[in-house]
Amino acid sequence: AKRVVTLHPSPSVLDANSSSAKVSPERFWGSYRPQVYFGMKTRSPNSMVTGMMWMRQFSDMDVNLRHTCEQGDRLHGYGWLMHDGLTFGVQEIRDGDLTLTTEFVKRMGGDHGGDWTWRITAKQHDKSSAPQAPVISLMFYAAADTQGSLEAHVEERNRLASITGFSEELGNFKITFRKPVTGELSSAKYASYNYLQTVSPGLEKLTEIVKHSLNRRFVYSPPSGEKRHYIAVDTYRPPHNQQKPADTRKDSAFVVHQVTVQTPFQVEVLFESGSFHTRPNQLVGSVLTQELEKRKAAFEAKFEKIFGLQSKGFSQAHIRFGKAALSNMLGGMGYFYGQSVVQSVYNDYPLLYPPGALFTAVPSRSFFPRGFLWDEGFHQLLLSKWDPQVTRETLGHWLDLINMEGWIPREQILGDEARSKVPAEFVVQRNENANPPTLFLALQELIEQLSSNPEELDSQTTLAFLRRVYPRLKTWFEWYNTTQTGPLPHSYRWRGRDKDTNLFLNPKTLTSGLDDYPRASHPSVDERHVDLHCWMALSSGIMASVARLLGEPHQEYERSHRVLSDNNLLNELHWSEQLRAFSDFGNHTQAVSLQQFPVARLVRSVRRAPKLQYVNALGYVSLFPFLLHVLTPDSPKLEHILRDMSDPDKLWTPYGLRSLSKSDPLYMKRNTEHDPPYWRGPVWINLNYLAVRALHHYSSLEGPHRDKAAALYEELRTSIFTNVYRQYVETGYIWEQYNDNTGRGQGSHPFTGWSSLTLLIMAEHY
Repeated sequence: AKRVVTLHPSPSVLDANSSSAKVSPERFWGSYRPQVYFGMKTRSPNSMVTGMMWMRQFSDMDVNLRHTCEQGDRLHGYGWLMHDGLTFGVQEIRDGDLTLTTEFVKRMGGDHGGDWTWRITAKQHDKSSAPQAPVISLMFYAAADTQGSLEAHVEERNRLASITGFSEELGNFKITFRKPVTGELSSAKYASYNYLQTVSPGLEKLTEIVKHSLNRRFVYSPPSGEKRHYIAVDTYRPPHNQQKPADTRKDSAFVVHQVTVQTPFQVEVLFESGSFHTRPNQLVGSVLTQELEKRKAAFEAKFEKIFGLQSKGFSQAHIRFGKAALSNMLGGMGYFYGQSVVQSVYNDYPLLYPPGALFTAVPSRSFFPRGFLWDEGFHQLLLSKWDPQVTRETLGHWLDLINMEGWIPREQILGDEARSKVPAEFVVQRNENANPPTLFLALQELIEQLSSNPEELDSQTTLAFLRRVYPRLKTWFEWYNTTQTGPLPHSYRWRGRDKDTNLFLNPKTLTSGLDDYPRASHPSVDERHVDLHCWMALSSGIMASVARLLGEPHQEYERSHRVLSDNNLLNELHWSEQLRAFSDFGNHTQAVSLQQFPVARLVRSVRRAPKLQYVNALGYVSLFPFLLHVLTPDSPKLEHILRDMSDPDKLWTPYGLRSLSKSDPLYMKRNTEHDPPYWRGPVWINLNYLAVRALHHYSSLEGPHRDKAAALYEELRTSIFTNVYRQYVETGYIWEQYNDNTGRGQGSHPFTGWSSLTLLIMAEHY
C-alpha cells in the first residue's frame, strides 16, 4: 500500500536547489503563473507572488474584475506576442474596446535573481463604441506565500508608493509603483489611488479577497470633468455566510496598490533586489525602452535563425503568428509545488504523494493551467528547438515525480491555485493508469541534436542529463511493459477505461489521451490497443539509443524494438481485413445507442451482443503505425493508409485530418447526454503534426509510396497552418481543436499547448 507514494530510489535528476537563485539566477523569476493574465513568481516552493488585476470604472456591469484567465471573461484575445522564456515578454490583452499591453524585463545582479520592471500601457483602440475614453483601475499586488514579510509605504494619504519586504529566498527587496504618465517622457496624469493591506490564507483566494474589499465611497474628480463615484479597495470584509470550517493554513501578507486613471496611459512597477549593489541605473522610462528594444531585436534574430519563416517566404503577419505561438508556450510555463492525491488497489482511501516541484508548460492558461503528462512531450518538441535547457529541466522535473513502481501521475495538480481549477472527480490519480509516453519524443529530439553536434557544450550537457535520467527511464519503460500488457505476447492494453458501460455510448479511455475515441464497446481483458503498441515500439527504440549512447546494455531494448516494429506481428495483432485498416481488438458490437430511460436519463441499449472482433473504427488510432513510423516504407498497408487519409468521406478535410472517419457510426455522436463528441470528428493539431511529420519521413525514403506521401505532405501541411492562422486572426486565439466541417476553432482557448506545433509545421522542423 505504501509503494504508490514511495518515490523512485535513484538519485534525483535535478538537485534539490537546481532552480534556486544561487544555481539558476536567470530563470529564478518568471511569468510562472500561467493561470493569471499577468503575474510573476520565483521557481521556489513558497514563492512571493506578484500580479495584476484590472477593472473598468463607470461601466454598465457592476464589478468586472479581471485576474485569473477565464473563458467567461470573453476577452477578444490575450497572449504573449514575444517571450524568450528567460529575460523579457510582451503580451497584448484585448478587453472590449480596451487594449492593455503588459511588458516585463529582467536584469541580472546580486544573489537573489536580480531586478525586474513591468510596464503596462492602456489604450482605447475602438473610439466609436464609447465617445469618452474609458477610466480603468489597475491593481498591482504582492502576496507572500507563508514566508516573508511585506511592509506598505504610503504617501499623500492613500497612494501606496512602494512595498519593502524580506524573505529567505529574496533577501531584502523593494517594489516601487510609479505614477502613470501619458507616454514614457511626458508628465504624470491625473489619477486616484487606493490600497489594501490584509492577509490571505492561500493564493487561490486573492480575487475573492479583493472583491470583498471593494467600496463605492470614493470620488474620481479629474481637473476637467465631472466628479463620479468609483469602486476601489477599502477594507477587507469577509462574507458573513461562511459556514466553512476555519482555514487551517497560515495567513500571509497581501498588499494591493490600485491606480484609477483615464486611458491612454502608461505605468511602471519595479522590483529591486537588495543584494544588487552595482545597479548602473533604474530600469525605468527610456532605459527600460532601450532594454526592451534590445531584447526584441535579439528575439527576432534568434527566431529567424531557428525557424527561418522569413527565408521560407512567409508574410510578416504569418511570422507574427509564429512568434505568438512560440511565445505563448514559453509564457505558459508554470512552476508548481504541492502534492498529488493518488490511489492504488491496496489503499482504501486516496493518499498524499510526497511534495514535489514541477516546471512545465501548460495546455491552456484558462482551462488547463497545470501539467499533463502526454501533452508535455508534444510541448517539448517545440521548446527543445528554442531552448534545449528548458526541455532538460522540464523532463527532469517530470521524471523526478516517478515512484518506485515506475509510475508518474498523469495529471499534476500541485498546490492550492492549481487544485482550485479542477473538478473533484479528476483530482485522484490511480497508479494503474498510464498516458502515452510522449516524453520519449522530446528525448528523441535531444538525442538528434546531440548526434548532429556532438562537440557542442549543449550536447555535453544532454549526455550528462541522459546519464542521470536513465535509471528512471528504465523503470518507467518497464512499468508500461508490466502494467499495460495485453492478452497475447507483445500486445498492449490501456488500463483505466470507464467501468459503467451502461452510461456511455462507448466507455471512455482517458488514459490513452484520446478520451472518447471509439474502442471496444464492452471493456474486457481481451483488448489490444494499436496506438499503445506503437508507442511501445517507439519507446523501446529510443531506450536502445539512450543505452547505446551511455554504453549501457542495449540488446534487450533492441530486441523489443525489433519485435514491436515487426510489420507481420503488427498485421497479425491489428490489421482488420474488413476495414482494410489497423484497428483495436476486443469485445465489441456496433449495435448500440443511447435510449431514454424511465427515470429521465439516457442509458445505453445494446441491440446485438458483443463478440471478440476488430473494432472497426477508422480514425487517428488506425494511423498510429504510420504516425510513429512503425511501418516499413515498402509496406503495402501504407497505400491503404494514404488512401483513407486523403478521402474526404473518411479523414481528409481542408483544415487537417479529422479524428474519426465521417462514415463511422459514432462520428460526432454524443457519449452521454452531457458529453459532446471530443475525439469523434474534430481536427486536433498534435496528431496532425505527427501525420505531417510521418508524410515527410515516408516521402524521404525509397519506396513505392514516396511520391504519394510527398504530394499529400504539401497539401496537408498547407491546410493545417492556413486554417489555424486564419482562426487566430478572426478570433484572437489558437484553439484546442478545429471543426472538421467549417475549420472554426472550438473547445478551450487560448490553447497554446500542442496547437502551437503549427509553428513547427510552418518551419518544416520534424
